[in-house]
Amino acid sequence: MNGGPMLVVAVLVLGAGTLAFRSAGPALRSRGVVPDRLGAMLSTGAVVLLVAVAATGALTEAGGVAGIARPSGVLVGGVLAWRRAPFVVSVVAAAGTAAGLRWLGVP
Repeated sequence: MNGGPMLVVAVLVLGAGTLAFRSAGPALRSRGVVPDRLGAMLSTGAVVLLVAVAATGALTEAGGVAGIARPSGVLVGGVLAWRRAPFVVSVVAAAGTAAGLRWLGVP
């Protein structure tokens, strides 16, 4: 892997930009006031974005539908997480559900 000096410069610039962006929030927090309604909308938008990313990952595969096994596993894991089961239990149950269904021939 030969990126040369340009790769080093790109990594340093991205690192500095990330540090500046992450430091801006706490540094500027006291300078402005976000209205309650806007804060609620931003919070809702973040939740909707995360659900959309999770749904895309759970329901699609290689540009097509993922089948039944993977969404079933995600559903089992989601229900267990909602019922406040330990994280490891949720993950193992989701993986076990998907693997079991695939073993039975369910796509």
